[in-house]
Amino acid sequence: MNAPMAAGGASPPETEPPETSLAVVVGSSMIGTTIEFYDFFIYGTAAALVFPQLFFPTLSPIYGLMAAYATLAIPFTTRPIGAVLFGHYGDRNGRKKMLILALLVMGLSTFAMGLVPGYATIGFWAPVIVIVLRLLQGFALGGEWGGAAAMVIEYAPANRRGFYGTFVQLGNVVGLFTSALIFAVIPRDSLLAGGWRIPFLASIVVLAVGLYIRNHINETPLFRELARKGAKRVAPVLDILRNGKRAVLLAMGVRTGEIILGWLVIGFLLSYATRNIGYNSTQVLYVILAASVVDMISVPLAGYMSDRVGRRPVFMFGACVAAVMAFPMFWLTDTGSYPLFVCAVAFTFAFGNGVMFAVEPAFFSEAFPTGVRYTGISLGFQFANIIGGLTPLIGTWLLTQSGGKSWIISVFLLVGCLITIGCVASMRERSGKPLDLEMADLEGSAD
Repeated sequence: MNAPMAAGGASPPETEPPETSLAVVVGSSMIGTTIEFYDFFIYGTAAALVFPQLFFPTLSPIYGLMAAYATLAIPFTTRPIGAVLFGHYGDRNGRKKMLILALLVMGLSTFAMGLVPGYATIGFWAPVIVIVLRLLQGFALGGEWGGAAAMVIEYAPANRRGFYGTFVQLGNVVGLFTSALIFAVIPRDSLLAGGWRIPFLASIVVLAVGLYIRNHINETPLFRELARKGAKRVAPVLDILRNGKRAVLLAMGVRTGEIILGWLVIGFLLSYATRNIGYNSTQVLYVILAASVVDMISVPLAGYMSDRVGRRPVFMFGACVAAVMAFPMFWLTDTGSYPLFVCAVAFTFAFGNGVMFAVEPAFFSEAFPTGVRYTGISLGFQFANIIGGLTPLIGTWLLTQSGGKSWIISVFLLVGCLITIGCVASMRERSGKPLDLEMADLEGSAD
């Protein structure tokens, strides 16, 4: 049956979909990023603890570890590819579809990782399969963060974008906590005997939950308004390359100190503290658990403060904390005092990395207009991740050059923080302002 005609012979306006509540949007984004980062972090933990023996047994312990860290870094090369493709179609066809696809690819590749036989069973095909699955994980994660951040920020009220954006980042923290907890409670002998598969296989359950929730949210009001006006971009990536290079490069630079510190704690610390200081892996995992617990407090607090005083001052505070603690964090770790180790890492991670990380969804989203937001923030976020993925490998190599002395790692972190401080000073402050900025504004100078 044909739809009835409105008065005057005009077709009736399209029915607007029911508005999704902000709580559902925030919850779905947090659950989605929790799943995706949990899937990503369990590999980082396994790479430090068991993968050198399982997939690279023919190499010496140090080169086996470096090979495992290399496979940890590999998916960071496909994250920008995911950012481009998911961002392109997310800005053209909607955030929801791309977020569902990203979650599906990540979940299935992680589940498959738990089924891969070891080197002793299928030889060199074992690391080859692992590398392929890691590339798929990186591709999926490249599309996850930008879409989740754009969806929350576009739904949130202007004066609360900083706070609500932190729930996207809390997914990262909860994913880290969960992955570290699972590996902490499984005995090391059990891990090598096959227990390492449990965290990977268990991800299929939370994948089903995440897909169900994401399927029941609607597109953001800003994106629907863009579609009604017929103003969607034909090629968002080309628009960014043409007019938004500065904004993308600044976002990359802003992340440098944050991403180096984050992966020093998440990926490098396990091998460093066990091999160089003498802690066992469970002790180090509990340090990471403590850091992530404090992070659950510092992240929303930083987002709340960024709504009050602005993004730049809060981000600058986190960068300065990380810079000041670059040497003391390792000095205190090197003392061999476990309480000092816990306090140094937890404080630096929560109030350095956590504060910077918390502000990124709002800070980056406010730098791009709606028509290219998914693409722009994904590119800035994911290209910076390349150095993050290389950080454990770089850290391990630097240690071999310094004879095992930690000062060289501290210099590496300090340089990253100084780059961040300079780029934050060059970013515009747009907290509380409308999101629908024109492309020309992307090339403007800092306030």
